[in-house]
Amino acid sequence: MNLTAPAAARPNARMTTLFDLTGKTAIVTGSSKGIGQAIAERLAEHGARVVISSRKIEPCREVAASINTRWPGRAIAVAANISDKTQLQALVDETRSAFGQVDVLICNAATNPHYGPMEGITDEAFRKTLENNILSNHWLIQMVAPEMRERRDGSIIIISSIAGLQGNQVIGAYGVSKAADMQLARNYARELGPHNIRVNCIAPGLVKTDFARTFWENPEAEKRASAGKALRRLGDPDDLAGAAIYLASRAGAWTTGQTLVVDGGTVC
Repeated sequence: MNLTAPAAARPNARMTTLFDLTGKTAIVTGSSKGIGQAIAERLAEHGARVVISSRKIEPCREVAASINTRWPGRAIAVAANISDKTQLQALVDETRSAFGQVDVLICNAATNPHYGPMEGITDEAFRKTLENNILSNHWLIQMVAPEMRERRDGSIIIISSIAGLQGNQVIGAYGVSKAADMQLARNYARELGPHNIRVNCIAPGLVKTDFARTFWENPEAEKRASAGKALRRLGDPDDLAGAAIYLASRAGAWTTGQTLVVDGGTVC
């Protein structure tokens, strides 16, 4: 192997460049734990500056501190409730104040206040599901798109779910909202694509997070939940991080309007 070859000619250097996020700034909502935390940590590992955000500031500060211990100066914490448009605007504004701009937006935070048939859901719970899981993402995209358009560069990623691809008797309203997120991404991909802004979804299967604890909180439940998957296991939060790195980086430069299913082979 010619060790004196230019960096672009060395395979390892080229691979590093494809997934390199050095100099990029990413907002990750719902990143104080679970999938959001795993994605934020991997973004920082690949060079990005990350904004850790959820409703409560202390868990966000803990995650940011952990990231900064490993990669100094790459994380800040900003509390924001996704149901509050004013707080979301403050999240974007504080990100710009700290890091100058927003290059990557990852809409991960979501809610599911109703577990059971849709026939029994209250108007309040249904409205909360739709507003938190769809409208908040729409707001954030509206907030960051203008600067991305001006720079002709940006990546927006919505964490959807395979619940948006299948009917479900117990999380149906959540599935409705996640199906809408997929269409939200397709619409925005068409609108923003001419400005070199990519908009995509990631649709996880069942991942071992607090959000889905009901499905895996004991060995028997986990065994049942894993049985129908090609890989015969549930996902870990870090299983989703690679997909986010791909879509946020140069590696995903020609991918937009898509829903990348990462589910261990549940819907294959």
